[in-house]
Amino acid sequence: MDTCLAFAQSKRREIVELIREMAECESPSDDPRAVDRFTDLVASKAGGLARVMTFPGGAYGRHLCCEFKLPGRKKEGRILVLGHADTVWPVGTLKRMPFREAQGRLWGPGVLDMKAGIAFFLYALRALRELDLPVRRKVVLQLVSDEEVGSPSSRPLTEAVARQSGAVLVLEPGSGLDGKLKTARKGVGVYRVAVTGKAAHAGVDFSAGASAVVELARQIGRIAGFTNLKRGLTVNPGVVAGGTRSNVVAAEAHAEVDIRVVRLKDAPALDRKLRGLRPIDKRCLIAVTGGLNRPPMERSPGGVRLFKTAQALARELGIEIEESMTGGGSDGNVTAALGIPTLDGLGAVGEGAHAPSESLLVDRIADRTALIAKLLGAL
Repeated sequence: MDTCLAFAQSKRREIVELIREMAECESPSDDPRAVDRFTDLVASKAGGLARVMTFPGGAYGRHLCCEFKLPGRKKEGRILVLGHADTVWPVGTLKRMPFREAQGRLWGPGVLDMKAGIAFFLYALRALRELDLPVRRKVVLQLVSDEEVGSPSSRPLTEAVARQSGAVLVLEPGSGLDGKLKTARKGVGVYRVAVTGKAAHAGVDFSAGASAVVELARQIGRIAGFTNLKRGLTVNPGVVAGGTRSNVVAAEAHAEVDIRVVRLKDAPALDRKLRGLRPIDKRCLIAVTGGLNRPPMERSPGGVRLFKTAQALARELGIEIEESMTGGGSDGNVTAALGIPTLDGLGAVGEGAHAPSESLLVDRIADRTALIAKLLGAL
């Protein structure tokens, strides 16, 4: 049996307990103190293995950076491993959605996205150290506090560290129950379309009013029509609000619009279409703000080379893995857009991220941990 796989199998129960400890340390993006508690937990687990630093996250929790001490002679270059400390689940979720092991899975808030991936990585590092397997490059883990809300405070840090790295590995979960790795992701953007009309009494002076709600309803059809599935471009007016009372012609209304693009070159044209919206009722005004907050992670030769290396190493573990493209974004989008070879989806195998069914397959813990260790040693 492969030595890394044997090590990971012997530690599987410990890895499960670490995932439990991490899941029970709730860390929603909008609760900096909770995120800091989780960051401190990871720092304590990495403390004997790495030089640990933290960086302020502004309105969010602290960002964690760990440079690991690994076997091998003088290191040349750097591998950046990306993860995030934050989850989408508010503190208290554990009361209705407790961590549990059942039906061959681990269940609970954040287990798949992405606390298991962090646990796998820490045990992969232990495998390299305890088995004395040489690593040619420095290995740096960056764990940010705001990935689930678009990485507003951590993106400059991620870009700075990525520019000094020869490759980036991302601990997000794999695609589907076969755990495909991710060589491409859609770019993500959010726009706000705000309409200003003119208020009036709906019964006494209806004609004097200009309804922002009616105008926005007309515009939503236009906005949704910008979707082009053949190009992998989607436009989703996901939140709509407006008006004050049913007997008042609405003076204000707005929509929050999610966009996804496969190719960066498609974003400017879509931006122009959204900013070019013009009112049908000329008494109304339209203001459009926002834009692309994560560029697409386009499939690249460097990313494919990383995937091919991982695929060959997985075969040594008796596992066949494939590559995939996903509509969701990660910090891998940012590093890939800088031209740094990036491979995503190296974390847990499961389903239900951001949903009550969030879970991961217990019998894929060992091979995933071993794959991370072998990949770090091969690059």
